Amino acid sequence: MIIGSSSKEINQEENEKEEPKDTEQDEEGNNEDTSSGGADSEQKENTADEKQTETSTNSNFDSLVAWMEEETEGTAAPLFENDETQTHEMEDVTVTLNAYQLVELKDIHTDFSIPFDDQTDGGVLLTEFTVKNDSDQDLYYTPDYYVNYFGGNKTTGINRNLIPLDEQLSDMISVPNEQLLEAGKEYTGYLAHSFGEEQLEGILEEGNVTIEISTPFTDAEEVSKEFTVGQSTELTLPLTDESAEKSAKVESEDFYQDKISKDNMGDKKMIEQEDGIGESDELGDVTITLDGYQFVDFTPNEYEADRFEDPDNLVVATVRFEIDNQGDQEIGMDNTSSRIFLNDGTQYLRNESFLSPYEYEENIAAGEKGELLQTFLLDKEMYEKIWKDKSIEIEIGPMNNLDYEDISKGHVVTFDLK
Repeated sequence: MIIGSSSKEINQEENEKEEPKDTEQDEEGNNEDTSSGGADSEQKENTADEKQTETSTNSNFDSLVAWMEEETEGTAAPLFENDETQTHEMEDVTVTLNAYQLVELKDIHTDFSIPFDDQTDGGVLLTEFTVKNDSDQDLYYTPDYYVNYFGGNKTTGINRNLIPLDEQLSDMISVPNEQLLEAGKEYTGYLAHSFGEEQLEGILEEGNVTIEISTPFTDAEEVSKEFTVGQSTELTLPLTDESAEKSAKVESEDFYQDKISKDNMGDKKMIEQEDGIGESDELGDVTITLDGYQFVDFTPNEYEADRFEDPDNLVVATVRFEIDNQGDQEIGMDNTSSRIFLNDGTQYLRNESFLSPYEYEENIAAGEKGELLQTFLLDKEMYEKIWKDKSIEIEIGPMNNLDYEDISKGHVVTFDLK
């Protein structure tokens, strides 16, 4: 089953399998006299407790890992934890990633090997989510969040065999309630995603994965745009100390969340920026305000480098606009084109659509306001030698709706960047 773009490879066709082998223990063995070994048993329990305290700070994850070890007959060791929350709002529905833990799982029973790339060693990503419906109507939701890694080129689904079903978010909503997300209710549960040994090594080298947050619907039988609530997104999960530090640095420097930042495509270093410009112009019933810009030195990571003709010679310019759409049609955020004019207007570059951070059919609805980012790739050598000391302008428009129809009658507006 291929999910999304055909360029993605699926870790396994289905992260579900037949019931694992019967692991019931011999009742006689469970009832053996332990009086002579009481001290030894107590000592072992204390040692186990100490081990858990040393390796994990989340008791909920500890219990899940213990269950996983018993179920798979494997041995687990936490590799990384993070309890900094990430929140995504979809109108009146809020999805919060409360915490997550990456675990190395070794020597599992072969019955569980298929979702681990047919291996008995690998890794498991445990996540804790809260989904809250603050609206006054029942909605329908399937939190089958997919995890993407290796620069988004590989995808894995939920492994439902690694943690108790009654603690899994997907089972709390999808199975007993037929995807019903009741008005005014919230649901907190866990998900598990598994990786083979080689995949785990690559993920640790890359330092992070992303997890897709899907949208709710107003009708259980309809999944088209008109029944969608809010917009989907991807959350980036650092999985090493180095990646977490880098992520914190990016947040502290307040880089615009273009696709490079959103998908952690590589390293950014700020060259120059300006915020709060506040210059406005109108395209029909749409007011466009130039809010700011950033020029950054960009070095793509090894998974993204092949997408760029000269990956060691890149400057990225991202321009932020505020859009006030008082027209009667939505504005497709991924459908808007723009140009920057360089070298005192003698050269220009078009915005790079593949660096757009927006999801398919993401839009600014009629009567609403929203941020719009436009991203450009510049030759670093040309920028440093010529362009940075010359005037730069940006032209944006015309605005298009979701059907790529021009709603500005061909008109554009132009702003001075510097």
